Amino acid sequence: MLHCTWETEGLSGPTLQLADDFAPPSREDWLALVEKTLKGETFEDALVTRTPDGIAIAPLYTAGAATGVARDLSPRNADRPWDLRMRVAHPDPRQAGAEGLKDLESGAASLLVAIDPTGQAGVAIGSADDLAKVLDGVLLDLAPVALDAGLLGPRAADWLGALAKAAPNAPLAFHMDPLTAFATTGSTPGPAESHVISAATVGVRLAATYGKASLFLATGRAAHEAGGSNTEELAMMAAAAVAYARALVRAGLSMDDAFSRIVLGVSLDGEYFTGVAKVRAARTLWARITAACGVIVPARIEARSSQRMLTRMDAWTNLIRLTSAGFAAAVGGADAVVLGAFTDAIGLPTAFARRQARNTQLVLMEESHLGRVADPAGGAWYLDQLTDQLARAAWGGFQAIEGAGGLIKALEAGLVADAVGATRAAQQADYADKSRKILGVTVFPNAQDTPAEVAAVDPAAFAVAGPDPRLPGPDGACPPLTPVRFAAAFEEA
Repeated sequence: MLHCTWETEGLSGPTLQLADDFAPPSREDWLALVEKTLKGETFEDALVTRTPDGIAIAPLYTAGAATGVARDLSPRNADRPWDLRMRVAHPDPRQAGAEGLKDLESGAASLLVAIDPTGQAGVAIGSADDLAKVLDGVLLDLAPVALDAGLLGPRAADWLGALAKAAPNAPLAFHMDPLTAFATTGSTPGPAESHVISAATVGVRLAATYGKASLFLATGRAAHEAGGSNTEELAMMAAAAVAYARALVRAGLSMDDAFSRIVLGVSLDGEYFTGVAKVRAARTLWARITAACGVIVPARIEARSSQRMLTRMDAWTNLIRLTSAGFAAAVGGADAVVLGAFTDAIGLPTAFARRQARNTQLVLMEESHLGRVADPAGGAWYLDQLTDQLARAAWGGFQAIEGAGGLIKALEAGLVADAVGATRAAQQADYADKSRKILGVTVFPNAQDTPAEVAAVDPAAFAVAGPDPRLPGPDGACPPLTPVRFAAAFEEA
């Protein structure tokens, strides 16, 4: 009801109810008026868009779209509402360590150490001594350290455990994740199932010492970076979580302890509304899985910025994409956030690029105050509906994976790769005909663009002999989920 009250000093008049003479509008009346302006197009064709998942996005949501979703209403630290986590990947362990310490001194709360003995995709680490060089000066009981070691995850977890032996309460994140390595490369030296079992065995042993440590990272990042949809990523994440929980229970943990040692991983691109809904949908899926297993364990979510969204042309525009990803992570309620550097598509970041990655989060945290409200998206009809739609669609994908015998069987059969491949092709077609646009590449290209500065380094100069991850038995094989960067096709043309 519209009311109008007029007042002057010492004088007030009656309230005028201006809407009394108008009948309440109906949705049908509104649609009729809208379609008059569409010049023959239907409302569905002109104003309803669809995500790569096929989920419809309407232009207007009302109370009729309200739906209940799992919410995280626990109070957040107003000063540090989430863990600002910086990725360390310089091939030189000494340089990587220096960069990590600088990050921690300049506002980061934790480090994610990428490990690759060849130096191509992370720090050239092949032993506990090499890892010690990276973490020299880091107080492991205060600054959480997470690992990204692929099939070397169990070995790297042991190395980190040995370094933290004087700090049993250290909040370590071993982040073992052999399934992502298997899905990305399409092979394992020895059966993929054996790698999961090995990681669980090591994890249970380390859990006895490190009561606050997480053991596994369950993520659908491989599906996302290969061009998959949000629901395909979430379905893979859910299936990985179940696979890791099963392995931990078989290795000796209780159901409660098994789930409490798993972190969910979510990838976020520049589409912040769907990013917010994706983080919230991950929590919804987790709530349903844990409830089905008879446990009550809150979700812990690590959000990482997407690599596939980055561009080499006009790399400065990546700052916008990364800020949107950070916004989605914060509003969605992620517990830890990893934003890459704006030059990651070109090469290793300089000190300036790393500072931009840190400061993007610090501005969102300390100046925009995004963490001062618990679940700020809760109650927004659009975001609640989108969260519910993503969760329901992902649950269907998760059921299909489980119906195929679990994630390993689904990967081996090509079930995941076929779905992701179809979605990738559809997205590439949308970019090709410009129905989806890439700022700085397919629209508004910068004619004066010059490549952004990156660190000059030869990874081969730091390569070391790493341990052999081979396990007994026949090698695992599946169609690989090869990473894609959507801008690459236009930058190479």
